[in-house]
Amino acid sequence: MDDSTIISSVRVTLLTILLAFWIYVYAQSRQKDESNKVFGEENGCQPIQKRLLFKWPLALTSSNGNTMFYMGKTFQVKLLGKVGYFTTDPRNLEAILLTRFEDFELGSRRQGLFPMIGEGIFTQDGHPWKHSREILRRQFVRIQYQDLKVFESPINDLLDGLMSSSGIVDLQPFFFRFTLATTTSLIFGEPFAGLDSTDHEIFSKNFDYCSLTSAMRLRLADWCWIYSPWKFKKSCQMVKRYATHYVNHAPKDKDENGEEAASERHPFILDLYKELQDPVVVHYLLVRHPVALERLRQEIRLYTQIPVNVRVASKTTFIPRGGGPDGLSPLLLTKGTGIGFSPYHMHRHKDLYGDDANEFRPERWEGPELKSIGWGFMPFHGGPRICLGKDFALTEASYGIVRILQCFPCLHLPPGHSTEPSGLVKQDLTLVVSSAEGCKVMLS
Repeated sequence: MDDSTIISSVRVTLLTILLAFWIYVYAQSRQKDESNKVFGEENGCQPIQKRLLFKWPLALTSSNGNTMFYMGKTFQVKLLGKVGYFTTDPRNLEAILLTRFEDFELGSRRQGLFPMIGEGIFTQDGHPWKHSREILRRQFVRIQYQDLKVFESPINDLLDGLMSSSGIVDLQPFFFRFTLATTTSLIFGEPFAGLDSTDHEIFSKNFDYCSLTSAMRLRLADWCWIYSPWKFKKSCQMVKRYATHYVNHAPKDKDENGEEAASERHPFILDLYKELQDPVVVHYLLVRHPVALERLRQEIRLYTQIPVNVRVASKTTFIPRGGGPDGLSPLLLTKGTGIGFSPYHMHRHKDLYGDDANEFRPERWEGPELKSIGWGFMPFHGGPRICLGKDFALTEASYGIVRILQCFPCLHLPPGHSTEPSGLVKQDLTLVVSSAEGCKVMLS
């Protein structure tokens, strides 16, 4: 057998293998498509009619900047060749977060957030997530924050800062420091234990940058790896170094003063050490702290702290609405399909909250109309992943606002500052939402 015959034989063999592989992949794909079709028919699913178009490369074709309201409650999006969906329908959110919870996972969110947060309830699925959440849940059950002691020192520092200010004051940075101080006080019994104001400012700047960059990475989904600036890596290290300070502080106090005395000052971290025996797993406790001011119930509706979220179908499933000409039929989601949802926009739906849905009108909660709002109101999300710190955040916000109004009965809008309608207020969107122009007031 000459060389040419051998080469020809090898080529035929390779082509045969490639053809067989292609036939196998094609057959598997057809079988999967047929299985998905049968599943969809059994559950009454219909194709979606509303599809969001894109202009090259990534610009949305929208209607006067109000894309979400223009497209309706559920629509299809296509980005970088992948098809996904977006919804603000309360019934769909209930399915994603509760009734069909096991059918969804975080997807690419883990890769997008991992450099900043690492392992934790915001980047885990399945058993690891259940284990982490149960540990944290037990800690929140034990916390006796209703006596308000944890807020006393931080709010006094905030009031001292406001009293020493003059003229126009931006409340937003004051509240950022207040919320961070209550967190460290909750864990260690004293706010900013062992850190001076310079360290705090360094942490704040690095945390803001990490949040902004992580938000950009989340928008890139599976392509998040292409956006990882050197400054981002350095800032993540600084944020983790800040958290490490607190993680290492608790066992050191235990060694120096005994477990009983240390447990009185910071039981939160020490309990986690007993459970995990690994300080690395504890780091995300402070790294996850949100930077924006927590609001009371009505403000929470208008300015939900986490305005947009995403899930990925871990298996072929469906949501109850979105399919068919009227969008009221079930919609099929095949395995790997992403679906975004926005409480921020849902809380502004006029069919849920009336024609004045964009207005700040707390009296709307006094009538019977919203008694059965259910999944139409979810500032802290819902289902098994509902925010563990909900009660703490509401207590913190209520206490802070009352104490400020006791010291400053009148808050005035600075001269020359116009009042924008709620729907037109500029927002900064990172991992959370906050006012792009701060919260400037005149105190008296």
